[in-house]
Amino acid sequence: MYPLKFDPILKQVLWGGERIIPFKHLNSEQHQVGESWEISGVKGNESVVANGEYKGRTISSLIREFKEEIVGEDNYAHFGDVLPLLIKFIDARKDLSIQVHPNDELASLRHDSFGKTEMWYVIDADKNAKLRSGFSKQIDARQYKDLIYKSAITDVLKEYVIRPDDVFFLPAGRVHSIGAGAFIAEIQQTSDITYRIYDFDRKDAEGKKRELHTELAKDAIDYEVLDEYRTIYTPEKDEPIELVASPYFVTSLYDLTEEISCDYSELDSFIIFICIGGACQLVDNEGNEIDMHAGETVLFTATVSDITIYPENNFVKLLETYV
Repeated sequence: MYPLKFDPILKQVLWGGERIIPFKHLNSEQHQVGESWEISGVKGNESVVANGEYKGRTISSLIREFKEEIVGEDNYAHFGDVLPLLIKFIDARKDLSIQVHPNDELASLRHDSFGKTEMWYVIDADKNAKLRSGFSKQIDARQYKDLIYKSAITDVLKEYVIRPDDVFFLPAGRVHSIGAGAFIAEIQQTSDITYRIYDFDRKDAEGKKRELHTELAKDAIDYEVLDEYRTIYTPEKDEPIELVASPYFVTSLYDLTEEISCDYSELDSFIIFICIGGACQLVDNEGNEIDMHAGETVLFTATVSDITIYPENNFVKLLETYV
């Protein structure tokens, strides 16, 4: 099957910024777009194919028809008709709430859902933009509830000033938040389960605070403290740099000035490319060609065994991810 592009699902929110529309080269007058769901199998937010023979079809309908040809044998056996990854761009004009996501076991028990392990790649950031990831000191569930009561949970969270190309891996259970001025690519399990821990005591137009999920979050949190939550890697030109290798997804960074061929003959999965800079042409072993520019996302099905990437004007930067 040919490589698939999808119509973005744009989310206008109060905290949304103005970077997503120009980054994706969209002809749109929408403002405060906080998220672009690039590829989604979430029920009610299923991506629609934007190119080729299957234009207008949802990703879920294609998986139902073609099964393991789309996602791979093991993925289809485990996830059925659900695409197991959700790809987003997120542009935060204001601080997002402090939150946590449940793991597979807890999400299945409470919500009949998969859990939510995710990663962030910082595309751009305002000067002094920050995000929070993980605890800075050891606390327990009782201390957590006390800190929530005192509106002091941020006192025990690790805060990072971020720069473009920063990477954060966020396993389910890790407390986190995206700060104002952050523009990121997010790769995550297909789940929309979020427990809101703290919202900075903000009120809506009616003077009401947003609901917090204090008790639900208490049992979902991983209270382990790490020395470092940012992913440390060494940038390299013209070769893949593995950023994350987890049971849920593997993600690599390609910063290319020349063509490169990628061998997927031993991989039993679809492959997603997210273009975060420059432009390129991708050609697979079946002769399918597709052009990409910054802000676009493409899915190659599990039938593909080889992809060659040709940078345009000697520059393209891509994230590659698969299960």
